[in-house]
Amino acid sequence: MGDLRRRDTFQVVGPWHLHPVDWSLPEHRRSIAASLVRSICVLERYEKQDASEDLASTWWEFFDFELLDTLRDPDDSSIYGAIFRYKLHRKNHSSYKNVPRYVIAFRGTMIKRRTCYGDFKLDVRVILNRLCMSTRYQVAVQAVEGLVADWGSSNIWLAGHSLGSAIALQVGKDMAKRGYFLETYLFNPPFPSTPTEKFRNQRLKDSIRYARSLLTASLVIAIKGYNSYNRDEYDPNFAMLSSWTPYLFVHPSDPLCSEYIAYFEHREKMLARGSSAIERVAAQNSIVSLVSMAIGKDVEPTHLIPSAYLFINKSSDQHGFKQVHGMSQWWEPHQVIEHKLYQLSSEILNPAFDLEDEVSLV
Repeated sequence: MGDLRRRDTFQVVGPWHLHPVDWSLPEHRRSIAASLVRSICVLERYEKQDASEDLASTWWEFFDFELLDTLRDPDDSSIYGAIFRYKLHRKNHSSYKNVPRYVIAFRGTMIKRRTCYGDFKLDVRVILNRLCMSTRYQVAVQAVEGLVADWGSSNIWLAGHSLGSAIALQVGKDMAKRGYFLETYLFNPPFPSTPTEKFRNQRLKDSIRYARSLLTASLVIAIKGYNSYNRDEYDPNFAMLSSWTPYLFVHPSDPLCSEYIAYFEHREKMLARGSSAIERVAAQNSIVSLVSMAIGKDVEPTHLIPSAYLFINKSSDQHGFKQVHGMSQWWEPHQVIEHKLYQLSSEILNPAFDLEDEVSLV
């Protein structure tokens, strides 16, 4: 068995230790969501081979799911997502309240001839906040809308890794704005920003983050105008998301997602120092989105959210980009994972001072 095929074999690297499954345990639900995402990579990698579905199916069948449909890129026909149905849902509904009826999952970027161009193009769209304009997103949100219309939102999960988590996040945000709060698992979600978490000096990190918040707030005043952000007003679309709390899984050594740690921690520090008005606008605007607005393109930052359960892998045995950005860390046993709930504070929505006053005091 080749090394790549070995890494795609559930019996070798998958969470086969989850037997029996206890759906009441968050770590079991996390591992299952990660396994379903992983299966999409396996499906795509071996699609042209006879044993492709046999190799991939164990990743979902082990947990009593069935593959209902695949989501394909209209341009290159690659599989980037899938819809799974839990086969025992009706039978066990009263016993397993945490069991989803459907899971819509999305894979991350794959370095493969058929997929790399489309994946990299979408990576750029994520950075430029243009994900909503992609055909992959449009196909995904239509699939989710159909399931929600038929079954409601309480028994539907979203899950994704890396690029796939960006798609899942945007779909989840758009559904939340309509009042549908889907349980969402985002593994190593990209946060397009300078990865300050890599710096060892805490004072340096705090200084950079404060300067970034101040710059963002200043750009908001310059581009949108002070009247758009006085003490009584805030972006209703952003505040509307505060009741939706997706699960974010990040590694502090992963440069693509680690800045989520800074994003939420810095928000609390800004409140503590009395800079809630500055942080109110910095938390919901990115410099890229503001620059786009300045040239006449109004876009919403995909990666910014008001609330989340943030899970941080603090295990010391993870080394190298493939490990800290990989999927297996989220189902392997004995991982040291810390978590905290972050929610949009009323102090941010209704700060004691005006934005212009805080900026002028710096």
